[in-house]
Amino acid sequence: MAFRKKNILELERSSVEDYKNQKKTPLILVLDNVRSALNVGSAFRTADGFALQKIYLCGITAQPPHKEILKTAIGATDSVDWAYMEDATEAVKALQADGWQVWAVEQAENSTSLEQFHPNKDSKIAVVFGNEVTGVADEVMGIVDGALEIPQFGTKHSLNISVCVGIVAWDLFVKLTH
Repeated sequence: MAFRKKNILELERSSVEDYKNQKKTPLILVLDNVRSALNVGSAFRTADGFALQKIYLCGITAQPPHKEILKTAIGATDSVDWAYMEDATEAVKALQADGWQVWAVEQAENSTSLEQFHPNKDSKIAVVFGNEVTGVADEVMGIVDGALEIPQFGTKHSLNISVCVGIVAWDLFVKLTH
């Protein structure tokens, strides 16, 4: 069997206006001091792809319309709701006060392996991704509801944040919507 790639018109994507009005996946990304604007743009593109609720950009994390964000987001900064908060701990506390479960994505003691995490279908979940070198800030780790960890079996200690966001967003999208 041969496969033909679909052309852009066959993909039937939503307009930005329609996207903003559609039902969103109850999942929020919190980027805690992410150094690379390219990684931030990738997070926007992933958030758009899975119709995530929102992105919080915290600390030194670059904000649109940064050139490198726009390069990898390819327009997703126009569709995905986002906000800047100087301190990720304040973002976490505000989300928790609004009924969101907040989980750090981090290699941590007592973490839950991603494949073992089974949220209720009516859960509202926010996931915190940390700095590419130092990870999620210790202050944030002290107040989150839990930590999720992606199992790894190679020689490296971590995944690139853009890959990590994609894995976690897909996994939680499936668990929350199917």
